[in-house]
Amino acid sequence: MMTGVVESNGSLTRPGEGRPDPAASGSPVDAPAPTGGAGAQARTGTPEPTAAARIVEIRERIDEIDRTLIELWQERAALSQEVGVTRMASGGTRLVLSREREILERFRAALGADGAQLALLLLRAGRGPL
Repeated sequence: MMTGVVESNGSLTRPGEGRPDPAASGSPVDAPAPTGGAGAQARTGTPEPTAAARIVEIRERIDEIDRTLIELWQERAALSQEVGVTRMASGGTRLVLSREREILERFRAALGADGAQLALLLLRAGRGPL
């Protein structure tokens, strides 16, 4: 089951709703976090400077991973679309359900029920809705 994300301002963002673009508000996306005081607590959830600094460090790595995931998602979707076009151009079927089941099971085995949901999203990104 996918859940929402509680933003630092307390609002809940659910999957698919998107979050406001921080750059659109004029605040730099990669701006350094405050090192102490109320600003640091609002950004990291803790007033303790050492913990706040570690949280900022961890979040920087998370942001790197997110950028990589987005790039890989886009590459995977493009490759999957190419497979579909190539298959159909050669007289093949639009979908190969056994391949989709294989992917679903791989993600489910590795990540559980959320993995199956992720696999469904990946498959849809590559082939479009059924």
